[in-house]
Amino acid sequence: MTDAPFRPFETALDEGAALALLRQATAGAEDGELFLERKRSEAIVLDDGRIKTASYDASEGFGLRAVKGEVAGYAHSTEISERALRRAVDTARLAVGAGGGTLAAAPQGTNLRLYGDADPMADASFPVKIDLLKEIDAYARGLDPRVVQVSATLSAGLQEVEILRPEGLRLADIRPMARLNVSVIVEQGGRREQGGMGSGGRFGLAALMEPARWKPMVDEALRIAVVNLDAVPAPAGVMDVVLGPGWPGILLHEAIGHGLEGDFNRKQTSAFAGLMGQRIAAPGVTVLDDGTLPDRRGSISIDDEGTPSARNVLIEDGILVGYMQDRQNARLMGVAATGNGRRESFAHIPMPRMTNTYMLAGQEDPAVILAGLKDGIYAVGFGGGQVDITNGKFVFSCTEAYRVQNGKLGAPVKGATLIGDGATALKQIRAIGNDLALDPGIGNCGKAGQWVPVGVGQPTLLIGGLTVGGAAA
Repeated sequence: MTDAPFRPFETALDEGAALALLRQATAGAEDGELFLERKRSEAIVLDDGRIKTASYDASEGFGLRAVKGEVAGYAHSTEISERALRRAVDTARLAVGAGGGTLAAAPQGTNLRLYGDADPMADASFPVKIDLLKEIDAYARGLDPRVVQVSATLSAGLQEVEILRPEGLRLADIRPMARLNVSVIVEQGGRREQGGMGSGGRFGLAALMEPARWKPMVDEALRIAVVNLDAVPAPAGVMDVVLGPGWPGILLHEAIGHGLEGDFNRKQTSAFAGLMGQRIAAPGVTVLDDGTLPDRRGSISIDDEGTPSARNVLIEDGILVGYMQDRQNARLMGVAATGNGRRESFAHIPMPRMTNTYMLAGQEDPAVILAGLKDGIYAVGFGGGQVDITNGKFVFSCTEAYRVQNGKLGAPVKGATLIGDGATALKQIRAIGNDLALDPGIGNCGKAGQWVPVGVGQPTLLIGGLTVGGAAA
């Protein structure tokens, strides 16, 4: 992959001219690159038996960056040409100013390929995709007469990235993405409830279009909706909570993961700043950010600065051992970049971002963990949430949760929210299951207005003393 020729999408931009202008922009700087991107994507949405939207988007452009100290000059354009690049040089150089700087060492090359480079959109024609969505709708309605509405979204895209660095290093990555989402609404006795399920990753649409793949998704969406028909108002108060495996790792991602990104810690705005080498979690808690998992939604062969993706241990047996770093923050903190420099597109500057963030499995049987819960909540599905990075305080809404008393699974509850802070929750983990699971490939992460695909995961966890918001106890 790193041996790929530098071909900026067959535009009029000459490689030699591009390198000369990049060197002009980064003269006296400590780092910088020319980032070129071409992206194509499509999405088809079927709602209530009809195609609601069908969209196709294509974009391309470049981002030119020069970095010195804590300052970065950045210019971008949708026109990939020598003329546009010359204009961008003046803007990027504003960060360099007078005086010289030593250019940081280039990233180490890699030939690692974590996914294929075929265009997922080419796996099926438009009429075939429409037929699939209609088949999903018919299948869901045929499962249960209480189904009153079905929504299904099929989306795919291909991102092509090329990076040119001042010393002449050329890097490239081609990143596919496919996703299928299904939502089902059921009605009984005048009450309506919804259930949803999705799946995706860096592979072709063909994998998601197989009945063996999408039918279980529809089954699960329907199951969640039917469960919620019997949900009672959630209790309120401080209680122990068991989190299910897989997607509930989104709480880990938000409440803890963001606080372990390098820029927040360098600026001392994270709740975990200054705690390197100290215990921040219960014994047995090991948390990783791993961008090297094949075909996963959050994986990247190289990050958006050209650093190879890595398996980074953040917390080891409860001890804070690492942060996620891009090149700029790593250099300012005197550590190595970790392959977490990501950006939404050529129009955005890179920053430390998560890839696939998960907690390793423990030794305990999940059934035993649940049986040991005397009075609390078993949460297996999450919707939206909010987190304050400075103190780690979070609020998450549950989409599927159950009351548990004396180890017995009771009625599903509706309207439950989990309230706490990441630093405290980490220390109050009392049991870790042996059933690590990753999410089905549906994660997106927002930071500073930028969105990137991510993955999450965890085993079953027992966390003591979370505040559960709901109806009055």
